[in-house]
Amino acid sequence: MKLFYKAGACSLSPHIALAESGLPFETEAVDLPTKRTASGADYLAINPKGYVPALLLDSGELLTEGPAIVQYIADLVPDKQLAPANGTLDRYRMQSWLHFIGSELQKSCAAFFNPMAKDDWKGAARVNLEKRLAYIDEQLADRDYLVGGAFSVADGYLFTALSWMAKIDIDLSRWPRLPAYQARIGARPAVRAALSAEALA
Repeated sequence: MKLFYKAGACSLSPHIALAESGLPFETEAVDLPTKRTASGADYLAINPKGYVPALLLDSGELLTEGPAIVQYIADLVPDKQLAPANGTLDRYRMQSWLHFIGSELQKSCAAFFNPMAKDDWKGAARVNLEKRLAYIDEQLADRDYLVGGAFSVADGYLFTALSWMAKIDIDLSRWPRLPAYQARIGARPAVRAALSAEALA
């Protein structure tokens, strides 16, 4: 398998999942403005959507969209328990978290990385982010992880999203459980390995 990624982007989430899985994989960085990969390939010929992440499977098929990719990886290694079993309520809780992080955190953060975004858009996005971060902080009041009392691929995605907050001047210390959560996930050997591979730590 090969993961196409941009350092520190949402593709960090499947990078963490792959590192946690113990499966063999390769990575290749993508320059998103030019749509060229590190080897010089035309990324649009690989992934017509033009964004990351994308996971090239050994079969030659391409899987896109982070939440789908991380569940695919988790299901390849059920013994690692990176996701609750299919059909369980915890599986749907995890999927709910994956969608929440994508639609409420990642989408709101996009305003701050879009050069065409005006101040009113950024202001609305900031208000939404602050509400959602407060909600997550409350949910972590009685748990160390998002679902089922153990690390799952949803935690890797939330860790990734929380890492963007410093770049957009949102101080997580306002919600004290969030820095503690971020440190807890960031201390995992697989997470450290993914960060190191992307030159983020």
